[in-house]
Amino acid sequence: MRTKLLLSFLVILIPILNGAAQEIKTTWTLQECVDYAVANNLNVKRSTYGVETNEVGYNLAWWALAPSFNAGVSNGYNWGRSINPVSYQYVTQRNNSINPNASSSVTIFNGLRLQYNIKQTSRDLEASKADLQKTKNDVILNVISLYTNVIFNKELYEFSKSQLSSAQQQLDRIIKQVNAGALSRSNQLNQEAQVATYELNVVTRENSVNLTLLQLKQALQLEASVPMDVVIPDINVEDLVIDQNREDVFQQAYNTMPEIKRDNLKVESSDYAVRAARANLYPRLSAGANLNSNYSSVSDTRHFVADGGVIKDATPQIGTVDGTSAKVLALPQDINTGYYVNSYTEMQQIKDNLSKSVNLTLTIPILNGMQSRGTMQRAIINKEVALITARQTSNTLRQSVETAFNDALAASKTYASTMKQVNAREEANRMTKQRYESGAANFVEYQLSENDLFQAKSDFVRAKYDFIFKKKLLDFYQGKPIQY
Repeated sequence: MRTKLLLSFLVILIPILNGAAQEIKTTWTLQECVDYAVANNLNVKRSTYGVETNEVGYNLAWWALAPSFNAGVSNGYNWGRSINPVSYQYVTQRNNSINPNASSSVTIFNGLRLQYNIKQTSRDLEASKADLQKTKNDVILNVISLYTNVIFNKELYEFSKSQLSSAQQQLDRIIKQVNAGALSRSNQLNQEAQVATYELNVVTRENSVNLTLLQLKQALQLEASVPMDVVIPDINVEDLVIDQNREDVFQQAYNTMPEIKRDNLKVESSDYAVRAARANLYPRLSAGANLNSNYSSVSDTRHFVADGGVIKDATPQIGTVDGTSAKVLALPQDINTGYYVNSYTEMQQIKDNLSKSVNLTLTIPILNGMQSRGTMQRAIINKEVALITARQTSNTLRQSVETAFNDALAASKTYASTMKQVNAREEANRMTKQRYESGAANFVEYQLSENDLFQAKSDFVRAKYDFIFKKKLLDFYQGKPIQY
């Protein structure tokens, strides 16, 4: 029985543990880092709420065209002397009153202010979306830069370990030669010092890898204790060819970058804000309707209810003419027929006391403390500021593109030079090593050759990833997806 329970428990637990293990990711690709950073970055989330706020404003601008409708009811008690709201007579008793009401209004013309508000808020909405994309782009570029630093330092770390391994092998050979009496003790000591230097280089490079990984974790909103490693992509640098000129790249960037679109939309928004503010100077025409009624407990007493019938009253004698026997008769009159009831209910009173009204209102602004003109002047100033901001953003983009283009060209040339340097240093090191092993070169010459080769490889790796990043930056400005 216990065995069956244990097996059932394991059947349930194993999938849960497998799912938990899958959630703990340790090796990340560049695309995974970018996606995770964009999804968790706080600035991106803040910009997302900015878009939602502008969506609310845009919807409200549309709803402002719809008629307004409001309904309400009040219920209260009065004691002492008061007016019967039905008969408008003074009474002195407790009075319960109910007053339902409804009203509606619609703007017919107000200088097209509402229409301009709709266009303004639509531009604001699109500008906030472009600003969100700009925020995402900033996060993406930062992650790519940090990711590039990680793989750059990882390659230098691997070079350092390779250099240390080679030096350690050389030390082992020297120790054997010293023990055999072929070399002096000083050669061994010099090589041991060199191994210690390379060990320090390995530690330094390892620290650089850990530091850049920490910076990448921070960009991804991960804790430092989370295990993490990155995939080193297989990049063919020779395929990264710069085949555009500066102006072409700038024009593509101008048509692609969201900050340009954002600022141009803000210029359009400010223009509609000026038109909306100017509309406040025009007359305003609106229509309204009201519906009111009331009930009073004072009137809730016996009363006559007509049934629609009419009878002719008799003409009884009401007197005689003085000094004669002539009769004075009353004038004939119509008398409504009906019946009396003992209660005048709430619904009946509200129905009988119902009043309706419609109205047209024309409002002509003449003098209101210069508020409307002041609002329009501020809107004009804001439009000029938006134009300056748009021009400044365009100039900044041009400078960034030109700088990136020059940096990419310089990086490509540096990469080509360092490649030649590595080839030359490798050949020189090979020849020096042969001379050293044959006794034609001393230890100092050999170590200088080793150090020069390591430095050349380090410069080559640095130039390689510098060129890769700066070429990818040019692709980014042209709206191309950045992928490794």
